[in-house]
Amino acid sequence: MRSGIHPVSRPVVFRDGAADTAFLTTSTAQSARTIEWEDGNTYPLIDVEISSASHPFYTGNTRVVDTAGRVERFERRYGRKS
Repeated sequence: MRSGIHPVSRPVVFRDGAADTAFLTTSTAQSARTIEWEDGNTYPLIDVEISSASHPFYTGNTRVVDTAGRVERFERRYGRKS
């Protein structure tokens, strides 16, 4: 690998405001904001809207979409193909 072309990977805290949780992981993302973590060290902080703690796929809180009603409405409007 060529030296000097890859971003620096370091520990970063990602905070999910919707689920009120934070994750310490390794990332190349940049941030000017910092937070003191549970181990006493200070890490860059990145706020995210959705993470595995709040996403419906990971939490099991999925919404049921009425696709049958949509298909029936479409067939009523435009008829069924033979």
